Amino acid sequence: MSPFAAWPGHCRSPLSALIAASRMLTLLLISFLLLGGYFQYILKVEAALNERWTPDAGARLFSQRPLPPFIEETAITTFSLPLSTRGRDVVDTTGRRFKLNGVNWYGASDEIFVPGGLDVQHRSVIARTIRLLGFNSVRLPYADEMVIENPHILPHLLTANPDLVGMRALDIYAACVEALTDAGIAVIINNHITTATWCCGADPCDSGWANDHLGPICRVSQSEEDWIQHWEAVMQRFVDNPLVIGADLRNEVRGAWGTMPWSRWAAAAEKCGNRLLQMNKDWLIIVGGTESGNDLSGARLRPVELDIKNRVVYSSHVYAWSGWGSKEGRYSKRSYASFTQAMRHNWAYLVEDNVAPVWVGEFGAPRHPGMGDINYWDNLLRYLKKLDADFAYWAINPRKPHDNELETYALVEDDWLTPILDYRMRDMTELIAGSSRDEWAKIYSEEL
Repeated sequence: MSPFAAWPGHCRSPLSALIAASRMLTLLLISFLLLGGYFQYILKVEAALNERWTPDAGARLFSQRPLPPFIEETAITTFSLPLSTRGRDVVDTTGRRFKLNGVNWYGASDEIFVPGGLDVQHRSVIARTIRLLGFNSVRLPYADEMVIENPHILPHLLTANPDLVGMRALDIYAACVEALTDAGIAVIINNHITTATWCCGADPCDSGWANDHLGPICRVSQSEEDWIQHWEAVMQRFVDNPLVIGADLRNEVRGAWGTMPWSRWAAAAEKCGNRLLQMNKDWLIIVGGTESGNDLSGARLRPVELDIKNRVVYSSHVYAWSGWGSKEGRYSKRSYASFTQAMRHNWAYLVEDNVAPVWVGEFGAPRHPGMGDINYWDNLLRYLKKLDADFAYWAINPRKPHDNELETYALVEDDWLTPILDYRMRDMTELIAGSSRDEWAKIYSEEL
């Protein structure tokens, strides 16, 4: 007799086996139903976030009126230069705060190697448009590949700037900087990406400032020293231009799949920043967060420290899709309380505790938003207004460089002249005016 024969349940009857199988099938069915219900809920949530938003009365009224005039006292030309930092503020030599009210003008970091719109308007006209929108500063991205190759630019990209035809990319980039500063606009140079293309995808070759450790898989390879030398080559042209006020060292450092430790990035930023300050001790050195630019929490215990004091400005990027992977979900889904909690943890503690300036160097939303976009935008702009924050909107461009694709975040029409007067410009005009200059906004609200 087998010793196992006496074990309870060793020999199941057909009926007990059938009952066990029935229970298993019931559990599986319940699991599938619960899982299906969960996915149905997720789909409903996503559908609600993507539902088209109808402009409110305030946005409609704003669109029917001309933009308020440029606030002259915000212009960099009214300040005593150079700039430095004091607590949460960027200040001039008299201690007066210079608030960065900025916009991104991209293109030189993409396949075309030049800022967008030079085929439509003269660069001086684009500079005037930026100023008419109320912005006092521009973030101007470039790619390391632009510095390495420095190619001649195709003439059809320069049809509105015939004096630039035949020039190389770095010369045209410098001409655009000069047009901006001639218009009284402060310029921050931004190293955006290694390979000249739209940023930022999952390519590990462009996830940090150096990629030589990845070997031959990267089409454009550079070491940390190469990266710094590219910076020196770009900034050498602007040493004597006092309205080029700073260097935004790298766009959205993240490492492979978000694995970049803050300590490693901070050390590289210090090395590069100190080299640039040897060229011009007055430049602001701007250091973005990790995790695609959103996370500066590491600076709490490991701040960036340069050889020259009061030169570090931190930068954060905040988009509707930021926050993915977290328990609370993307920012498009968050309540205001949850959103502000994330902002305080990630970067705003530096401002609220008067530790250092934080420039929100990228944020943006589409011209025709969904409800999730509006939820994100309303939460962010409410908070930025409360902080009276420094910022640079992404972006003014009406078209993307690749295939001339429509830029849904644009602030101007295709002519690079006509402003898009919608909810975004309404809120940014209020943000530009700041807490002490909001009387004009009351004109609109009193008529609602």
